[in-house]
This record gives sequence, structure tokens and C-alpha cells, in this order.
Amino acid sequence: MGDSSLALGTSVHKALGGGSVSDVLLWRKWRGGAVMLVSATTMWYLFEVAGYNFLTFVANVLLLLIVILFLWAKSASLLNRPLPPIPNMEISERTIGIVADELQIWLNCVLSIAHDITIGRNLKVFLKVALSLWFVSFIGSLFNFLTLVYIGVILILSVPLVYEKYQPHIDEKLSVAHGVFQEQCRKLDETVLSKLPLPSNKEKKMQ
Repeated sequence: MGDSSLALGTSVHKALGGGSVSDVLLWRKWRGGAVMLVSATTMWYLFEVAGYNFLTFVANVLLLLIVILFLWAKSASLLNRPLPPIPNMEISERTIGIVADELQIWLNCVLSIAHDITIGRNLKVFLKVALSLWFVSFIGSLFNFLTLVYIGVILILSVPLVYEKYQPHIDEKLSVAHGVFQEQCRKLDETVLSKLPLPSNKEKKMQ
């Protein structure tokens, strides 16, 4: 299999982390998947089709939540009932450390790519980044941000499930496509590099 496929013996569930998130994405916990799908569809409909303002929506939801909690707490103190089950609203140092570590990995990756393009003058990396940014720009011109987010939710709720079901066939096709892509990149590199006025070794030594 190609590099883009999962290693042999590794299930899609394990590749996604093997936890509750994996169960939701693969619809093993269908209620979680259904809630996620319905919520995303509702949000998309409210803001894109009905034209509801996002800031107004957030303010109204928070206002309704605060009113409910306030009335619940007041009635609980008068009727000797339990208070609202609100968790401890703080962010632990461990959570901040995990987020910081993940952010550091992403930033280092971006800085490494920038270094390869600007200092290392890696033509292959430059072409890949330029093509990726152009593709993102092209997709962004077709849809607005909220629609893209909604499409992303639909994809993450469908692609892992389809891949798990047809993994051997998809891996075979991906392996072939990966080989063709690598060959085209090699030919493109050779074509572009052959047209660039690169200095000879003799000229480099004189400099």
C-alpha cells in the first residue's frame, strides 16, 4: 500500500484515536452523530437560509440560558431543591499545556515550511504550498465560510464511515493515485528546474 493508506492491521477506529470521538465519527454511537448532524444542519439553516444574525443568535441563547439558571437557582433556594448541576468552570493547567503543545507543533511545522521555501529555496515545497493555497482560494470563492464548515462536518461524518466499510478497495485506488501523483511531481520538477538559470559548480566556487 502507499503512504496515504493506513498501516496493515490498523483499523480506522484506532487511527481516529479509538475513543468516543471515533465512535461518533463512525456512527457507533449513532445518537452523538445524529446530534452533531442535526446541530450543524440547524445552524447552517438559521444563518444561511433564514438569514439569522450570528451575534444576535449567540446573545439570545446566552440570555435564555442565564435566565433559566437564575430562575432555577432561585426556585431551588425557596423550595429546598438541588442547585443547577453546573460544573467547575475553570481551565486546568494540564488542558492549557496540551493546547500549547499542539499549537507549538503546528507553528513549528509552518515555520519549517517557510524556512524550506525562503532559505532552502525548495522548489518542490514551494509548488505544493502554492497549489494548496490556490485550491483553498478557489474553493473559498465558491462557498462562504459557514457553508464550508457545514460541508466539513458532513465529510467528517461520512468519509470515515465509507472508508472503514470499503478500506481495501479505497487503499488500492489511493496507492495507484499516489504513484501517479508522485510521478507527475517528479516530471514537473525536472521540467521547471531545467528551465531555471542555475549557476554551475565552477561559478559557485568563484563566488
